[in-house]
Amino acid sequence: MHTLVHVTIGHLRFDTRIFVKECSTLATEPDFDVHLVVADGEGGQRNSNVTIHDAGRLPGGRLRGAVVGNWRVWTSARNLRPDVVHFHDPELVLLGLALRLAGNRVIYDVHEDYPNQVAYRHWIPRPLRRPVAVALSFAERLGGALFDGVVAVTPRIARRFPAGKTWVVNNFPIRKELRIEGRCAETEGTPTFAYVGGLFPVRGTREMVEAIGLLVQRRPALLELGGVFVPDGFRDELESLQGWGAVRYLGFLARPQVKAVLGRARAGLVVLHPVDNLKNAYPVKMFEYMAAGLPVIASDFPVWRDLLANADCALFVDPLDPRQIAEAMLWILEHPKEAEEMGSRGQEAVEHRFNWSREAVKLGEAYRSVLAVEGQG
Repeated sequence: MHTLVHVTIGHLRFDTRIFVKECSTLATEPDFDVHLVVADGEGGQRNSNVTIHDAGRLPGGRLRGAVVGNWRVWTSARNLRPDVVHFHDPELVLLGLALRLAGNRVIYDVHEDYPNQVAYRHWIPRPLRRPVAVALSFAERLGGALFDGVVAVTPRIARRFPAGKTWVVNNFPIRKELRIEGRCAETEGTPTFAYVGGLFPVRGTREMVEAIGLLVQRRPALLELGGVFVPDGFRDELESLQGWGAVRYLGFLARPQVKAVLGRARAGLVVLHPVDNLKNAYPVKMFEYMAAGLPVIASDFPVWRDLLANADCALFVDPLDPRQIAEAMLWILEHPKEAEEMGSRGQEAVEHRFNWSREAVKLGEAYRSVLAVEGQG
């Protein structure tokens, strides 16, 4: 029996990628004893054959929280005597290096292009962002050389790490989780459009609100937003916009609530700004909309056009132009049959290509490779 310990201080205990997909998938293997160490103050528990350990709620402030979190999860992880430690936050790169030097097998799960992302972290003082990005880039390169494995969420991120021990495990949806059966092109009541995810400026939140404001001048409609606003005060800015009157803000949504929102929507929006780490990303929300049978209104990025070329399930727009977004929304309303067909094609693409079942196989290969190396040692 191999003890596998996943570690995070920056994600919720039931995070979709970490717990629902990775930990729960690995826990189905009879030779794996899977543990998850979190830091949220909600206590330990066992769920889906995964044992969850709580390192305690971290103190306020990202820097202080990261320092304290590294120490606490170090203690928790070491006490479990793991065969493999799999960590999920850039704040834990130094912990990963320490665990590796202490003799543990370590996998780094790279969810984002973190060095490029630093420029958009509002909580890092602007003069420090470039030095932090350089330091993080160096730490990741060092980790890539020393860690036993790297799991990257996109091929582009994977290219920054050694090919021989890096696996691309895309964050694609679970096939049936969000699938809506019997979706109709016409539904009762005011038609809605959906966005579920981080409500940040660079994720196009302002442009979506402005777009719905333009749309409702021509057709009744609502924009349903699910997620958390960042930074503080951003929601106040949006509430001053004319389009806010056509917004239904739903707060943070659990997975069944996400399915309900997508089940009544006409299309899903993913209009991220054209910054380097976003225009080359594979946003999970885009594939979740497809899994639910929704047509997608998406940023016109070459990577996304290539990725969805064979699916023909998206309308591509300039994400910085609310008028283009509004026109795409209007097209969806005025062409319900064609929109429904787009959604069906996207759903089929998820069924056959963009799904977690295919990625789970690659995750298993990564672990078998790391453990085989261990066995040879």
